[in-house]
Amino acid sequence: MNNLKKVSEILSRSETILLSTHREPDGDGIGSQIALYYALKKINKKVRILNLDKSPDKYQFLKGDKITEIFNLKKIPPVDCALILDTNDKRLISPLYEELELSAKTIIFLDHHPILKEGPKPTEQSLINTKAASTGELAYNLIQELNIELDANIAEALYTSLVFDTHLFRFIRNSSQSHLIAAELLKYSIDAEKIHRELFGDFTKNKIALMAKALNEVEFFEKDQIAFLKIKDKDLKRLKLNKDHTKDLIDLIMNINSIEAAVLVLEISTGEYKLSFRSKGKIEVLKIAETYGGGGHLYAAGASVHSDTDLSTKIKHDSIESLSYSLKTYYGTKT
Repeated sequence: MNNLKKVSEILSRSETILLSTHREPDGDGIGSQIALYYALKKINKKVRILNLDKSPDKYQFLKGDKITEIFNLKKIPPVDCALILDTNDKRLISPLYEELELSAKTIIFLDHHPILKEGPKPTEQSLINTKAASTGELAYNLIQELNIELDANIAEALYTSLVFDTHLFRFIRNSSQSHLIAAELLKYSIDAEKIHRELFGDFTKNKIALMAKALNEVEFFEKDQIAFLKIKDKDLKRLKLNKDHTKDLIDLIMNINSIEAAVLVLEISTGEYKLSFRSKGKIEVLKIAETYGGGGHLYAAGASVHSDTDLSTKIKHDSIESLSYSLKTYYGTKT
């Protein structure tokens, strides 16, 4: 659904535009919407950013809190277009999405995640390009299509999006686009080193303590090719940390040379879990995430699970079983 020209035309004739992203926003969604906010303002659009959740503290350098509103269940005034960034799954912006269906003439998803096989589909006019390494890349292309001149604010936000979702250009989908766009953005005197520190260097003594404890509790399966880790809510509370401080852990585990796939279960409260799945490419973890009502990329996906009972043992058993089966199937097809 590569509707770049169509989306550009819709935005061009829209006077009022609302920008949003998925719950628990990250650097890709936040950077993309801030960049588009400033870009659309330059062509005299009435723009607002409305999100479900507050942005994590590490994104304060973008000063997005000054232009971002938090959805409070109140009725939304009519808008010509609602542009939803970094997801194509309406469940990830519920209950805001239901209000947008009533108030927005047009709803567009701008995203680089695969469309779910089992789940809601994006609107027909959406721009979905899974070859893009970040939503920021698509936001950049859209700004170019609209013939909007870049400036420091737009460049800083887009660069944040690019480096966050590519993990400092480690995951670029075998494309030169992320590097080419970054080179263009750096012409606007943005402080790239500061952005890198803010995104990936926000370690504290307590976070290091959590990492040490968690990594000591990693369980290994299938001759150390699969890893499982559960992080307990009580440990976060004891160290005065929040769930955003856990996002580096699964990536650290994936750096172990024998590991092919990993599962992280974050216990938010009794019966409420945040699941993260990663793979180095032999196992498609998206299909596993979808069984829990989640989504993401083929090799990096997640889901949220709610239950009245403790499901951590079942989640561990089922996810490890699925990963083990997929790994054995992969090697079976290679012989």
